[in-house]
Amino acid sequence: MTILTFLLSFSTRLLAEEEEEEVWVITSLNWQPYAGSEMTSQGNSIQKLRQLLKKAGISLLVEFYPWKRAQAVARGKRYVGYFPAWPEEVKPGFIASPAIDVSQIGVLKRSGLDIKYEGIDSLFKHYKVGVVSSYTYPKPIEQAMTKYPEHVEKTVNEITLLMKLSKGRHPVAITDPNVMQYLFEKHGIDNIQPLQVIMHSELVIAFRNEADNLPRLALLKRLLDKGE
Repeated sequence: MTILTFLLSFSTRLLAEEEEEEVWVITSLNWQPYAGSEMTSQGNSIQKLRQLLKKAGISLLVEFYPWKRAQAVARGKRYVGYFPAWPEEVKPGFIASPAIDVSQIGVLKRSGLDIKYEGIDSLFKHYKVGVVSSYTYPKPIEQAMTKYPEHVEKTVNEITLLMKLSKGRHPVAITDPNVMQYLFEKHGIDNIQPLQVIMHSELVIAFRNEADNLPRLALLKRLLDKGE
């Protein structure tokens, strides 16, 4: 075999290997620091998933949309699913992966206010509470929202929630305090304080629940079981 023939053969093999590389495409939302199109790593949780998949030679491609749009787009055959989602946000037609990361859910208040309550039900009973309308909160919070609809102040996204809380449209809000911390540092807002972490919630991939996609879920479970 001549050197030229060898080089051509080697280049062909490399190209074939590159073409065969598996790529997972997911949808996500801008929910910094967990996920964000403007972040270098595209977010801490996205980075954890990317590093995990890299162990299996899999590349990750992320498309960012508003949250409801991300969930709708992920139904397409091109997509593995959407991430990061709380388990309650795994819609019909999808199946939850094991936890990739963990988030907090907490109560935040406007500075200077004396907020007193005993549990989630009490909070919604006595105060107007800001929430993000596109999120499906854990069951205790959703139940309180249903019970006291007159005290639910819905917003379209985290930044609007932040601005309304800062301007006194509602005295308290429920979301991930790490997300709010990121935003009020970014926007120079200094009149909001974390009040209480209510719970921790897993962040999972909502896998499109169809036969062609299920081997990917099985692979991810194996990677997580190995601690990789």
